[in-house]
Amino acid sequence: MKTAISIQNLVKNYDSVEAVKGISFDIKKGEFFGLLGPNGAGKTTTINAITGLVNISSGQVKVFGHDVIKDYRETRKRIGLSQQDLMSLDRFLSIEGILTYQAGYFGIRKYEAQKRAEELLEHFDMASKKNVDIRKLSGGMKRRLSIAKALVHDPDILILDEPTAGLDVELRVDMWRDLRKFVKEGKTVLLTTHYIEEAERLCKRVGIIDHGQLIELDTTKNLVDKLSAQRITVVVSGTIGRLSAPLKKLGVSVKRNRMRIYIDGDYSKVGKALYEIEKMGLKIIEIRTAENRLENVFLRLTGHE
Repeated sequence: MKTAISIQNLVKNYDSVEAVKGISFDIKKGEFFGLLGPNGAGKTTTINAITGLVNISSGQVKVFGHDVIKDYRETRKRIGLSQQDLMSLDRFLSIEGILTYQAGYFGIRKYEAQKRAEELLEHFDMASKKNVDIRKLSGGMKRRLSIAKALVHDPDILILDEPTAGLDVELRVDMWRDLRKFVKEGKTVLLTTHYIEEAERLCKRVGIIDHGQLIELDTTKNLVDKLSAQRITVVVSGTIGRLSAPLKKLGVSVKRNRMRIYIDGDYSKVGKALYEIEKMGLKIIEIRTAENRLENVFLRLTGHE
């Protein structure tokens, strides 16, 4: 299968801060690929390197075999970008004006730009709002407009930086349906998100990035299977404070009044942990179990919620 995006040993420094530390991965044509990581992990910097919005410090990024620096115009027209920051949407143009202006940036003639804008506004159920001031749009409508803007020149690759951030569940599900449709139409989609269930539902492969490093890269299924475990959450009353040495040895982690234990097939861990918790004088309110999914994999690899 043809490679849509190829990243080799990408490094990006901001003064003394190394935001991306030599990451490498490929994305195949027609693939739905997810880049997961906590805030500040390097996801947006990686996207900006792919789209040519930042100068890379070292390494190489190619889009369909073209270098993003040497062949910027060729690579940029193959990519549609929906940024996390909605301030990139022009506040002084109408919704339709934003789309036709963006189409013109890519050399699309006025008539064709108008036609394309109308099609996208219809698709995203925004046709009745085409002359509305963008400042009057809801957050969900602005997100839709941002994706429509990314699609106006009919790119081969759609890059979405946290596209459902701040949306309610219903709007997120609607957007998921649209994104699946784009992939069925043959587009390559790169999604960055910190919503774990979003990546699990949409992406066939996932890269997990933390502190600028790619710490895992595999299919969603393989990641879950590889780190398969059952998570036990013990809810206690009172302040947990410092963990005892035996609890640390069992791999127990703490968040507020909750302790987490990953069993990894050794169910004796549970009894030992409960015994140690009671020795600390803590009252156990509830014990919850959860089969490992991508969220648990992410937590184990990064230590982030």
